[in-house]
Amino acid sequence: MSSTPIYLDHAATTPVRPEVREAMLPYLGGELFGNPSSGHRFGRAVRAGIEQARREVAGALDVGPEDVVFTSGGTEADNLAVLGACLRARALGRPMSAVATATEHKAVLAAAHEVKHLGGEEALLPVDRDGLLDLAALDAALAWRPTVVSVMWVNNETGVVQPVAEIARRCAAAGTLFHSDLVQAFGKVPVSLAAVRADLATISAHKIGGPKGVGALIVRDRSALEPLQHGGSQQHAVRPGTENVAGIVGLGRAASLVAAELADEQRRLTALRDELIARASEAVPDLRVSGAGAPRAPHIVNLQIPGADGESLLAQLDLAGVAASGGSACTTGSVEPSHVLTAMGIPRAHALGAIRLSLGRETRQVDIAFAVEVLRGVVQKSRRLTAQLGRAG
Repeated sequence: MSSTPIYLDHAATTPVRPEVREAMLPYLGGELFGNPSSGHRFGRAVRAGIEQARREVAGALDVGPEDVVFTSGGTEADNLAVLGACLRARALGRPMSAVATATEHKAVLAAAHEVKHLGGEEALLPVDRDGLLDLAALDAALAWRPTVVSVMWVNNETGVVQPVAEIARRCAAAGTLFHSDLVQAFGKVPVSLAAVRADLATISAHKIGGPKGVGALIVRDRSALEPLQHGGSQQHAVRPGTENVAGIVGLGRAASLVAAELADEQRRLTALRDELIARASEAVPDLRVSGAGAPRAPHIVNLQIPGADGESLLAQLDLAGVAASGGSACTTGSVEPSHVLTAMGIPRAHALGAIRLSLGRETRQVDIAFAVEVLRGVVQKSRRLTAQLGRAG
């Protein structure tokens, strides 16, 4: 085992950056403790920190500060976008309908399903074997004028980049709201909401070196959403409640940092990703890279390893000092393959052997070399175990 464990799960979360921690500290003690809604000097001082963070997030995404609504994270922002848009339609006497790809994050899929539970309609659009949205299916869905279409910019399991500019254009032409989950895109690929006209967009702090429990929803038109929470006037009542000031300040600082570093970090991560794939393909010749034929973000590699069990691989990798993740989930006592890989038409045997390695600021070339050597050994061990279990069964 490596004396220093190798962390290759940055798509799950990232370490809080020192610069972010330093920016947050004054709001966790000392004089900056006031309620930002208070009109006195203590409140105004704290409110200034929130507004600075709002400007930092807006600048990083090419939107106006008034478009930034802070939330408790990506899940809340996704729910506010999908459910808020549909509840607003219902309040105006219109039918509710949510459309998403079958490979969306569960936060979006569950929100779309809740729309159906509330009496509306939901539709999941197919993707091809590389995970790209079927644009003809999108056009067919837009023909019946859904309330909102949600398509994530970068898939959290495969790193596949959707053609969001074209999707946004088609939604705008149809008069349908377009929401995009940017959680895995922001800070990893160029994102400009001035160039891509998303009506609603989600980001999360802890994916970019910020703290957990805070995120933001970009809202172009506040009148298009019905709030999911009630009882306060904060953030124009779109998301009422006393703000998580330290978290918001941390998100703002993290957003400005990743925006400034994007070009260099994208090049560095792309080189590391390509080396990881090359080394892994040599170590395990029959592995497959999910979404290999599509544009992909530089930090996520999803490997299908036939004849191996993904959960076993992850456990053995962890024991050997490599932290990674997979897309399988235990449901009613049985392991089911990732809904993302299933939607892509990946055979069950391959999908059950899939693992995700995701890179970040701390990842170095030596980490890649070590992880692949560990992977080589654990794949051999996992395949032997899988074969033994198969014979025993």
